[in-house]
Amino acid sequence: MSTWIGELFTSNVGWNHLERLVDIGDRMAGSDGEREAAAVTRDALEDAGARNARLESFEIQGWARGDSSILVGETGQDCIALPRSPADRVEAPLIDLGYGLPEDFEETDVEGAIVMVRSDMPDYYDRYVHRREKYYHAVDSGAVGFVYRNHVEGCLPPTGSVGTAADPIGEIPAVGVSSEVGARLARRFDGEAVTVSVEADVHPAESRNVHAELGPDTDERVLVTSHVDAHDIAEGALDNGAGTAMVVELANALATREDDLETRVEFVAYGAEEVGLVGSNYHADETDHDSIKAIVNNDGVVRGRTLEFTTHGFDDLEDAAEAVAARYDHPVETVPRLGPHSDHWPFVQWGVPGYHVLSTSDEVGRGWGHTFADTLDKLEKRDLREQAILLTDLVVALASEDTAVERRSPDEVADDLEAQDLAEGMRITGDWPYDD
Repeated sequence: MSTWIGELFTSNVGWNHLERLVDIGDRMAGSDGEREAAAVTRDALEDAGARNARLESFEIQGWARGDSSILVGETGQDCIALPRSPADRVEAPLIDLGYGLPEDFEETDVEGAIVMVRSDMPDYYDRYVHRREKYYHAVDSGAVGFVYRNHVEGCLPPTGSVGTAADPIGEIPAVGVSSEVGARLARRFDGEAVTVSVEADVHPAESRNVHAELGPDTDERVLVTSHVDAHDIAEGALDNGAGTAMVVELANALATREDDLETRVEFVAYGAEEVGLVGSNYHADETDHDSIKAIVNNDGVVRGRTLEFTTHGFDDLEDAAEAVAARYDHPVETVPRLGPHSDHWPFVQWGVPGYHVLSTSDEVGRGWGHTFADTLDKLEKRDLREQAILLTDLVVALASEDTAVERRSPDEVADDLEAQDLAEGMRITGDWPYDD
């Protein structure tokens, strides 16, 4: 065991791939940069020793940003468009709705207004209300524009997509503003007429998923996943260059332990995650769910030192993660709640066992993610190596014939979504997959 750990702890394979990804530049879904990222990830998996490294293409709704603005009279306020915002220009009173909780929309008449909401949640609230849920509460309440205010200080306007699977382009123009601009708008212009303008190019585009394999050619498989796309305003180091670097590092480590794998391990780096989990939904629609023993989805790893495993109510996954942590006397956190916002979800929603693997944080939301500050300097090579050791052993354990992972029924998952107050938000964003 010590030999492979020593090799992994001195490996630069994953970190070198992370640098390669961030140096590409724009990796927005459907862009040339995203396609290049997929191609170099395929090559890196092949170089690591994985077999059948390949690209799988699919069509998406492309979106490219133009200029955007918030005007109060002749005075402009810095902002950026939210991806998949429609190109439009609206003038209406601004209403600062604070956190933009569902009850805030119920209690406030925002019809015909431009609504501004924060990106965080109050401490007393028992769940996270996603950006897209706030956006569609605004749409359903009759608002004509949407302003998303970052809660993280530093003059950083946030990005993040709107739109649904059925209608990829949103219904009202949407922009992100920094915490500081949001505070100025709320203090000086709440109730005043403002103009929100978005220019964007909407066009057909193509994205790619990357696949490769290790281990015996069994019908059953363990998926190790990430996403290669990133928002176009930054390097996408945290979200999610680090996740794809982890997949490559795990492939490199597992190639040296291939004799330990008793179940096939399939590595998948998805495209178009940031615009609605399009790549993973495509994969989920095209593949046999019964053949998937477990999913280890890396989205948010490395940005902190301690791993967090969202286990979605799968007790066997919680036990496996805690067993690895105990074996190395290394802290991890396990969260049994459901988390429907990354590439595990198109499978987990139907009862396929899956982790969302990320790093623990005391922050609400993404921190530097989805801003200009999502850059390589925020990450530590040590954290990638330490986490890769734990995840390598976890994948080997999941691939063992001695490890059973009980599935859940879709009804059980749906009931948990209701009990955890997540169903309402999924219905309003068009993400509720079940027949009511």
